[in-house]
Amino acid sequence: MKLKLDHIAIAVSDVAAAITAFQDKLGLPCEKVEDVPSQGARVAFFDLGGAHLELVSPLDPSSSIARSIEKRGEGIHHLCFEVPSLETAITDLESKGAKMTGPATPGANGTRVAFVHPKTMNGVLIELVQKP
Repeated sequence: MKLKLDHIAIAVSDVAAAITAFQDKLGLPCEKVEDVPSQGARVAFFDLGGAHLELVSPLDPSSSIARSIEKRGEGIHHLCFEVPSLETAITDLESKGAKMTGPATPGANGTRVAFVHPKTMNGVLIELVQKP
């Protein structure tokens, strides 16, 4: 399975304030902000030249990102790797003992995503993304 780093996601409580901080302090221009209802999240995208930084905030208090912030606080949420075929990657990972957090779902920018449970990846939440 060939992986390519797609993005690093940072969980934030207030996406507007975080956008300002990343723009003003690091000089990173925000490309766009998109709501991803299937994930219960609002996502701000920053191009890092080959990969992206994503600031992810909850759309509602019952979303998984809201629960994550409540439990762990703000900070790095997950690493995302682009795969050519989501189904092939999931099958390959599961054959090697990895557990998924659930089925594949729609992601931002028309993608499909699936998450590898952090308990099977040394505490790191891994997202797999297949682009259209």
